[in-house]
Amino acid sequence: MKVITLKRFCLTELGVFGVMIEQAVIPFPFCLTLELPWMNNEKEKSCIPKGEYLCKRIKSPHFGEVFQVMDVPNRDNILIHKANWTTDLLGCIGIGEQFEETINPKNGKVCTSVMASNNAFIEFMKVRLANDQEFRLVVVEC
Repeated sequence: MKVITLKRFCLTELGVFGVMIEQAVIPFPFCLTLELPWMNNEKEKSCIPKGEYLCKRIKSPHFGEVFQVMDVPNRDNILIHKANWTTDLLGCIGIGEQFEETINPKNGKVCTSVMASNNAFIEFMKVRLANDQEFRLVVVEC
């Protein structure tokens, strides 16, 4: 089973920013991540706790084919999907290819966003995990 590490390197009150690393022979970072800030694991308001999780490929009614992070304590429906701003997230993990200061069209505020989310999502689903129905996600902070 593949192991992917989500390494959080910037935790702020506005969001949590990180990178996903495939644990191959040579660990290789392949996309950036955006999460909600830590709010004591509160449902739909917080990123998930550090730890190890099984992720399974599912069909989401809203996002289509995605991976769901399983067995998050006191949480459910945690998905890895396309997202640009924290307002696109309800406790899920958004992925992209570059960080950028942008104006969030949902609230008009300048914030750090993750851009090229569609490209990152295609690589994640159709290249990195093309033939995988599940993988192990290790969430760490540095």
